[in-house]
Amino acid sequence: MSIFVNENTRLLVQGITGREGSFHAERCQVYGTNLVAGVTPGKGGESVLGGVPVFDSVRDAVDATHANVALIFVPPPFAADAILESADAGVPLVVCITEGVPVRDSTYVLRYLEGKSTRLLGPNCPGLISPGAKAKIGIMPGNIHMAGHTGVVSRSGTLTYEAVDQLTKLGIGQSTCVGIGGDPVSGTVFVDVLKAFNEDPDTESIVLIGEIGGTKEQEAAAYIKEHVRKPVASLIVGQTAPPGRRMGHAGAVITGTAALASEKMRALEDAGCHVIPTPADIGSTVKAMLG
Repeated sequence: MSIFVNENTRLLVQGITGREGSFHAERCQVYGTNLVAGVTPGKGGESVLGGVPVFDSVRDAVDATHANVALIFVPPPFAADAILESADAGVPLVVCITEGVPVRDSTYVLRYLEGKSTRLLGPNCPGLISPGAKAKIGIMPGNIHMAGHTGVVSRSGTLTYEAVDQLTKLGIGQSTCVGIGGDPVSGTVFVDVLKAFNEDPDTESIVLIGEIGGTKEQEAAAYIKEHVRKPVASLIVGQTAPPGRRMGHAGAVITGTAALASEKMRALEDAGCHVIPTPADIGSTVKAMLG
């Protein structure tokens, strides 16, 4: 079992003929993901990566291939339109890798998606991967992952990879790893992923990696305290960040007491999480948590 993607995933890549889209689409394909289509307006009828058909629109791609996940490598000014195009075509899961999407655009997209059946992951996220299902939808290095029963959710792509690498080296496999992205306005949030992990019988423990800025971690802590009965290990990065200075991600800025790492750590510890002291301690903390 896994969450959001599985062996039935049929992937289309928007922007597949671009440099980044082509490179990462091939990496997904090599990992074992069922890549069924690409979309680049004006290049319909072409094929790439050993015969993957390219379509002019997502609607055409979905009608022809029954794709059910869209992975977006489209420049920031056009990313919102790409998301809306996939939503209008009825794609259940849209993963937007693009960094630098204007907050106003993201806000508009989220309002548009309200009440619709499309789930948005991102923008500015690394995607997600379910090792047991050979479903890699994003830019993460597939070789560091190992199938297992620990779910990983993180605002940071790089720290997701670090967490996975430490877990795999300790023989702790992963059910699904989800990078929700570091923008202040994004689609899927911690609570959404925690709910899915909590309901997934194959996920037996959870690793949550948060950072300074916003209140997403406090919302996660409240959900964990009320609903999650599986062991959760949590790490908050940015403990030494100065107030008012953005640290890497657009959303990683301390703008009030709630945005402080210390407040987030306190909330998660109060929710019963096993607090991970530093990024170097992810694997050892999870191993100790699992006994």
